[in-house]
Amino acid sequence: MPGQHPTTPHQHPATRRRSPASPSGLRVGVVGTGYVGLTSAACLARRGHRVRGVDTDHDKITALGRGEVRIGEPGLDELVRRGLDAGTLSFGTDLASLSEADVVLLCVPTPSGADGTADLRAFDAVLSGLDGVLAPDCVVAVKSTVPVGTTDRAARALGRPAVSNPEFLREGHAAHDFLHPDRIVVGAHDDAAADRVAALYAGIGAPVVRTDPASAELAKYASNAFLALKLSYVNVLAELCERVRADIADVAAVMRLDPRIGGAFLSPGPGWGGSCLPKDVRALLSTAGQAGVDFALLADAVAANEHQHDRVVRAVRTAVTGTPDGSLAGVRLGLLGLTFKAGTDDLRDSPALAVASRLSAAGAVLTGYDPGLDRAAADSTASAGVQLVDDVSLAAKDASGLVLLTEWSEFTRLDWAHLAELTERAVLVDTRDLVNPDELARAGVRCHRLGR
Repeated sequence: MPGQHPTTPHQHPATRRRSPASPSGLRVGVVGTGYVGLTSAACLARRGHRVRGVDTDHDKITALGRGEVRIGEPGLDELVRRGLDAGTLSFGTDLASLSEADVVLLCVPTPSGADGTADLRAFDAVLSGLDGVLAPDCVVAVKSTVPVGTTDRAARALGRPAVSNPEFLREGHAAHDFLHPDRIVVGAHDDAAADRVAALYAGIGAPVVRTDPASAELAKYASNAFLALKLSYVNVLAELCERVRADIADVAAVMRLDPRIGGAFLSPGPGWGGSCLPKDVRALLSTAGQAGVDFALLADAVAANEHQHDRVVRAVRTAVTGTPDGSLAGVRLGLLGLTFKAGTDDLRDSPALAVASRLSAAGAVLTGYDPGLDRAAADSTASAGVQLVDDVSLAAKDASGLVLLTEWSEFTRLDWAHLAELTERAVLVDTRDLVNPDELARAGVRCHRLGR
């Protein structure tokens, strides 16, 4: 049933005595303290609920208990510390500590398996661990991105209503997106269970879409896959612009003025990646295949994304050697940005690292700088052939070219004249169209941009 605002939740009589809920909120358990789980726990505590986060990682839980957040997410550390100080947020490793919860959110990872399907082993282990632990009227809500039918399977396994409550958080903006969402999706067969989950967000001001669990589960995959389609489209369009001597910035500016298209995700780049889009696209393709649907459009978007990595390498070859087939053997390159997007320390499925791996395989000697990374990430970048440095000047020193791969705003404020002096050849391949070309020209830097 579609609706705009949550109703007052029905209360099921419990057969065991429980301490009374907080007058200003619900007792909430959050299983999994990764990006989604920790953000959900901290933000729900900020909204006045009493939240218990549970994870199997003892070291992580100990650190969180001290207010130490190991995820590079703006504002999240402050929210965790405020929740701990206020007594509305706590952490532990024992699922039994959720025995008095009104709602339990499942936020465990569901990575891609070898065949593209979601790996639900961690999810199923949690279901097994919760069996017999929860109070009779506790509602389980699935925030993990899961295949269609998983929420119904969880309900059968636990013998209670389960609700699909997918997250739509952007890394780098996760806390803001949770507290100021553009929509809240509640998929359930049981109205009382749906009301209980919707009550978590009461007064938040966003539209609440009430639907069945399958539609809610599919909506998450569909949303991320559409963003991937849009990014692949603009990257292929940028290549076309180069061939016909058009300008992708002007073409995209015209497109953005059409409200049917919208302005976001219309900038070319080195490809799409991160912890969500690649995984969710593969899972949706798997779901479509199992259902007998030929989702060729989405498969082509994946192929276009792989092609984009190779296209960036050709752009680097052209900029540095003068020809798209020029040798990069022994050529020193400085990479600016290695995370999959600005505002995060996440290297998972980073297009920057995909490009770096190809450059390294071609014989290039790579030094990389990223303002979101510290020395602890050196092993991860080394696997892509990149020596991580903590100063952009070290990335530029003696380089035959610089390649900007992540859209950190810091890069717009660099002293490009100084960097030009450090390089062997003052060339920048700006895959994000981030830096003002006039500023680069004044600094003596020759700039190559995609789609121009």
